[in-house]
Amino acid sequence: MKIMIRKNAAGELSAYVPKKDLEEPISTMEKPEMWGGMITLANGWQLELPAMAADTRLPITVDARKVSD
Repeated sequence: MKIMIRKNAAGELSAYVPKKDLEEPISTMEKPEMWGGMITLANGWQLELPAMAADTRLPITVDARKVSD
């Protein structure tokens, strides 16, 4: 699924899922650089992100795989 990851004014990361019109904060990340690992959204969804460079600029739209909800 396509998701957009961005950083808000407070520096917190959030994910927006356009097809669900859902925006949730990212609560946990498997890897400190986020890319190539699992993230968990505040609503409990777990998404696997593609591997990308640690210095990838935000906001960015990526193809993530939903693992659980």
